[in-house]
Amino acid sequence: MGQQPPQHPLRRLFANPAFLRLWAVGGLANAMRWVDILVGAVFTFEVTRSALAVALVALVRALPMLFAGALAGAVAEVLDRRRLLMAGQALTAAGAFIIMALALAGRLEVWHLGANGLLAGLVWTGEMASRRRMVTEAAGERDVVQAVALDSLTTNTTRMAGPLIGGLVYETLGLAAAYALAGSCYLLALLLLAGLRHSQPPGRLHVRKVAADIADAIRVVRRMPVLQVVILVTIAMNVFGFCVTTVLPALGSAAYGATPLQVGLLTAAEPAGALLTGLFLASRRGVPLLPGLMVAGGGFTMLCLVLLPLMPTLWLAAGMLMLGGIGTALFSALQTALPVTRAPPEARSRVLGLVTTCIGMGPAGVLAIGVLADAIGPGRAIPIMAACGGALLLATWLTVLRRH
Repeated sequence: MGQQPPQHPLRRLFANPAFLRLWAVGGLANAMRWVDILVGAVFTFEVTRSALAVALVALVRALPMLFAGALAGAVAEVLDRRRLLMAGQALTAAGAFIIMALALAGRLEVWHLGANGLLAGLVWTGEMASRRRMVTEAAGERDVVQAVALDSLTTNTTRMAGPLIGGLVYETLGLAAAYALAGSCYLLALLLLAGLRHSQPPGRLHVRKVAADIADAIRVVRRMPVLQVVILVTIAMNVFGFCVTTVLPALGSAAYGATPLQVGLLTAAEPAGALLTGLFLASRRGVPLLPGLMVAGGGFTMLCLVLLPLMPTLWLAAGMLMLGGIGTALFSALQTALPVTRAPPEARSRVLGLVTTCIGMGPAGVLAIGVLADAIGPGRAIPIMAACGGALLLATWLTVLRRH
């Protein structure tokens, strides 16, 4: 008898119960996170008519990642990651149901959304160091690249579906229904985690050791150029690229007279492009693990954002954002794949914690684009921010990649 052909990595992953549960939890939590962000942004803009107010609500959500990202990575090395994730889903479910109750009572205010966003941001801080780390552990070394690519593909799918669902539910059923849906999905994610089998060497949390672990992760990054690229591109994308999402409701309303559903479509366009790109990459067995490809992907996204305000119609603007999704697909896949394949195994959660801290620098961009959008309009603020991001990516290419 002839030798059986090797099983495709995706078949092995879909036959892996632990991976499937973690993958489903990521999909549910990510989708509802974007429902929350979209609905909160539309409600805030309708109440205040201020792009800056929308940006401030988004800023509060991102602050925990800046101040606690590295800490979350160190904590996830020693505390049970499954229990950390379960506690997070329980907290976000509670927050969503409280917002639902306030909306039904007619007492919801913008600051309530900010407080809920702060709670959700605190939970989200542990996503990369906990759930994504567990995804790679469940997949095993043999299938880690495909697992990360599939998880990134799902992230882009939920970034597309979340705003669409949020816009549709908000426009047809109201804000309370959107948060009822979010709370229910967080509870479903909690149930999936409760049935997950997860083993992790026991550890004890020591404050001094946490500080030492963070310092060690910084040393690992400093001696590895590939990780330096991950850090710098993550800063560029989160400070100067993804902040654009916070002013898309203002751009859609001011430039195109968009309804909430149309704002959802506009917000979903870039992740839709990322999804299609991810499908293409997955069919070719994943993304090549090249840091230069990560820089190039980010640069292409920035170029599309520079061109975005030149689009004369909502549908052409959505098409330009969709095109920019090609770059974000490359970026998002390599953002996790490079650290988990290049960093030493004992330092991976800590390095991912540093990446989370860089993601948390997004509030600087959110605040900047909010101020600019209020002062000169979103159509001018967006290309200014994207041009700054492109400059940082070019500097990364010249100072890190070309020297190594």
